[in-house]
Amino acid sequence: MLDYPYVEIDSLYHGPNWTPRPEFAAEIDDFTVGERWVTEWQYTIVRPLLAARADTVVWLDHPAPVSLARVIRRTVRRSRSRSREPLWNGNVEAPLRSFFYDRDSIIRWAMKTQRTYKRSVPALATEHPRLQIVRLRSQQQVERWLAGPLRDATR
Repeated sequence: MLDYPYVEIDSLYHGPNWTPRPEFAAEIDDFTVGERWVTEWQYTIVRPLLAARADTVVWLDHPAPVSLARVIRRTVRRSRSRSREPLWNGNVEAPLRSFFYDRDSIIRWAMKTQRTYKRSVPALATEHPRLQIVRLRSQQQVERWLAGPLRDATR
């Protein structure tokens, strides 16, 4: 809506075979030098940099069943398609059965990180009082927020 530069942070972090790319932090540093930008928040290695340069964090804090259902639907779509939807740098989603044996499965990761955000995002507000944190707890709140003052800023 705002037409700000955006980068999907996973695309910079994951190299071939899901290995972390050594240039990840430097690329985030380069990307966030600009006055306006948008990205996600999931990598602790760059969170201090993001917090120092951001003015707003939009926290999608939907109920766990909603978030989990979305992650599962996306994972099923990506892992069951005939072509196994390519993600970043040749990587594809692991098979669904990995949930049962892989401690790092995306579904387990999503469940774990949702709990950690309940602690880390409020702590972020304390550590960076100038940072505006917008906490949206439902899809209705997301839609109202997008239709409100944010929409006016694009005109």
